[in-house]
Amino acid sequence: MRVDARGFTFEVTVDGPPDGVPVLLLHGFPQHSGEWDDVVPRLHAGGLRTYALDQRGYSPGARPTAVAEYRIPELVTDVVAVLDALGLDTVHLVGHDWGAVVAWAVAARHPDRVHTLTAVSVPHPAAMAHALATDGKQKARSSYIALFRKPDKAEKVLLAWHAAALRKLLGGVGDASRVSRYADPMREPGALTAALNWYRAMSRADLAGVDPVAVPTTYVWSDRDVAIGRTAAEACAANVTGEYRFVQLPGVSHWIPDAAPAPLAEAILARVGGVA
Repeated sequence: MRVDARGFTFEVTVDGPPDGVPVLLLHGFPQHSGEWDDVVPRLHAGGLRTYALDQRGYSPGARPTAVAEYRIPELVTDVVAVLDALGLDTVHLVGHDWGAVVAWAVAARHPDRVHTLTAVSVPHPAAMAHALATDGKQKARSSYIALFRKPDKAEKVLLAWHAAALRKLLGGVGDASRVSRYADPMREPGALTAALNWYRAMSRADLAGVDPVAVPTTYVWSDRDVAIGRTAAEACAANVTGEYRFVQLPGVSHWIPDAAPAPLAEAILARVGGVA
């Protein structure tokens, strides 16, 4: 369905029991709401109604051109506005990758709208800041961000030769058809630039502005994540003041919703079931 909010039109995939407990799902880079497709049937079976949002830059009707339009406060305000438009006062919130960053910030700034948080792959921004300041390996893992922040050059590198580099980046999501499912939309005019603008708009001030989270929280991390190391993952606990669970998935890559939908769904259901 299409949802009008803040002068934009967002694509939202809604499914599950009509009277089910609402769960909002936020995708990461460079994917879209389809990354949850193997997760949501398990959530529906558990009585949850899912709302998978194509976020700013990914919904074609919500693709402003200015880099500043992709700052974290804008992304957070989008989520709240979409909840308002959907008539949802509170939800259980789930986010992967960049979607996790937004979810952390929504939970911190609008705890009255969030029953629980399940953050996937990316820890609380303060935990990332800690790891980048203290762990040389994390600095190396995050070195790709320097390229992503370079206008035009990043697009040329990632889209050259039928998006060969972008497809390689997505290699952990599954077979070639699944890679294409995410890579092909990024080849549409303006789509990759909009997605990369999340990185270009990122600032230390915005990341540091995310306070500790007080809502019940689960953080799901996989030990073969090439982007997020153990230092950042284990530092996450210090930034949650509410009830907290750390779920580690051994042998799984960064692309948890694609690579391990069953254990991820179990973690979400366990978190939601504690308070639903």
